[in-house]
Amino acid sequence: MSENKKISMSVVRRLPRYYRFLLELKNNGIYRISSKALAEKMGASASQIRQDLNCFGGFGQQGYGYDVPKLFDEISAILGLDNQYRTILLGVGNLGRAVVNHVGFQSRGFELTAIFDNNPSIIGTVINGLTVLDAGTLKDYCLSEKVDAAILCLPKESAEQVVDILYGCGVRCFWNFSHLDISMKYSDVVTENVHLNDSLMTLCYCMTADREKHPGITETASAPSRPQSSDK
Repeated sequence: MSENKKISMSVVRRLPRYYRFLLELKNNGIYRISSKALAEKMGASASQIRQDLNCFGGFGQQGYGYDVPKLFDEISAILGLDNQYRTILLGVGNLGRAVVNHVGFQSRGFELTAIFDNNPSIIGTVINGLTVLDAGTLKDYCLSEKVDAAILCLPKESAEQVVDILYGCGVRCFWNFSHLDISMKYSDVVTENVHLNDSLMTLCYCMTADREKHPGITETASAPSRPQSSDK
């Protein structure tokens, strides 16, 4: 892939989906697949798959299709999953704790090296093998340790000060759950914003639209009718 070639973010956002489907195929012992068969499994079109992969060089062979293990390795390399970027997490509330416990960082290109909070009752506890550090030591930690990225599981009002500290220490990459628009202040950061409420409202819209399209399918089932009484 040419370094100067601009890849659409819509294509980039489909790459993890290719990764998941190829991993499943690989684990099921499937070593070769056509673009048509892959498209059917993914609910996409063969032309879209070919166009997406051609952004990075193609990888398919006419009359053969795709070598599944090879394509899986290529997608992994494109995503950069071998980089093991050193990452810290800020905010070990319910959301932060869930991220620490359930996100597979190492298989997705990251190494979670430290977690921070300002709650005295949480500082010093151990979560998934990591000791919660005092957020007051954040600057010293970043200046003494290599930090490639930060995960923000903080309220918006708390996140701005933390981002200022991180940015001042050279951190430019964020996985952001805080709803703070970091790029408005720092235009050179790389940020992936995660808005769970937005996602939920999108689901609500889709359900509402589907109800309007198929009103008889999504109506709530009516309560069982009671026997009619008769006056005799």
